[in-house]
Amino acid sequence: MSKRRLFGTDGIRGVAGQPPLDARTVFAFGAALGEWAARHGSRRVLIGMDTRESGPGLAALAAAGLRSAGAEPLSAGVVTTPAVAYLTKTGPFSAGLMISASHNPYHDNGLKVFAHDGLKLPDEEELRMETRIFEILESAPGPPPEQTLSGEDQLAAAYLDFLASAAPHGLSGLTVVLDCANGAAFRLAPALFRRLGARVVETACQPDGRNINDGCGALHVESLRQRVVAERADFGAAFDGDADRCILVSHSGKVLDGDHILLIAGRHLRPRAVVATVMSNLGLERALAQDGIGLVRTSVGDRYVLEEMLRQDLPLGGEQSGHVIFRTYSTAGDGMLTALQAISVARAGGATLDDLTSDFVSYPQRLINVRFREKKPLDQLAAVQQEIRETEQEFGPAGRVLVRFSGTEPLARIMVEGPDAERVEYRARRIAAAIEAALS
Repeated sequence: MSKRRLFGTDGIRGVAGQPPLDARTVFAFGAALGEWAARHGSRRVLIGMDTRESGPGLAALAAAGLRSAGAEPLSAGVVTTPAVAYLTKTGPFSAGLMISASHNPYHDNGLKVFAHDGLKLPDEEELRMETRIFEILESAPGPPPEQTLSGEDQLAAAYLDFLASAAPHGLSGLTVVLDCANGAAFRLAPALFRRLGARVVETACQPDGRNINDGCGALHVESLRQRVVAERADFGAAFDGDADRCILVSHSGKVLDGDHILLIAGRHLRPRAVVATVMSNLGLERALAQDGIGLVRTSVGDRYVLEEMLRQDLPLGGEQSGHVIFRTYSTAGDGMLTALQAISVARAGGATLDDLTSDFVSYPQRLINVRFREKKPLDQLAAVQQEIRETEQEFGPAGRVLVRFSGTEPLARIMVEGPDAERVEYRARRIAAAIEAALS
């Protein structure tokens, strides 16, 4: 397959207002999506966004492009990524567009497309759409003046009805602290958990367009952990900017990432295997094996997790970062659904989140990001390959090394895992230094 220039592992992402999120490219993207929609059923396309200040402008540009191709855009307003996936699948839409850069800072944004089946477009479809975008850029004069984008207030309510149905026994008697990252879930999550009977303590639920993910949310859980302990809450849940991931905090203050949640859900569902990525801790693999449950690993990206779940007909998969997919309910990682499923398992068994993860032994794991100026194939960097080989030889089957380029940022990501934290740190820093010397 040819190399894609716009689409990464999770749609098109960049700095809002700069290529590829400049006005002309976003308009051309909308036009290409509108043509795609016309070939795949209804001409109606749903648009949702998170709370970034650039969201409404990007939505208006994409909508103008959609209209230029004869499509009919409809806004769901500020909603989560899994809400767009659900509403696209259950509504009269051939496609759904989520405008978000997930966990990135506010100045970034992105364009993520779902088909009517609730799935992200395959790589091949994105490549064809990308080709069409460049054709439109060469021929079109540019976007027309900004136009209004009509919306439907009941869309978010329908999504909350769906989530509430996934927790039929409710949450009465529980106290929960919700960190909504000043993002897409800032209204939806508190409303949902209160509807289910919980006492809700809100934090990071006051977006101003620029504070999304700023020291809060799924990537910054220390303040949530402190609040859970101070409030003597039953649990806490942190979402990222578009609320497709969830990190939990137990009543004791223990932080539970996606691996912990996959263990809780895996032991409850008892599938023959759970799908995770190469980033998931060895501790998850070994804990699941004790219950006769296998672990299938994929490349990083929830789209690849879902593809493998569908290929092997498995009900559960996810990422250490907190994207967890419960295929019975959704085709997307859904932070709110994940929190409900985990706490429902605990309540049904008369246990706490601590009880359910007490035997999870997490292997020391070090993650380092190295920003680069010029991307070069890793297999052509001799010094880097030498450091990787030496690390693999030292740890053997008790450790792992993963070095990859981010699909959304100019970063090389290094993950080293092994039985000894000091040696893991040392080896990770050696690899990072080699990459920095080669690429910066």
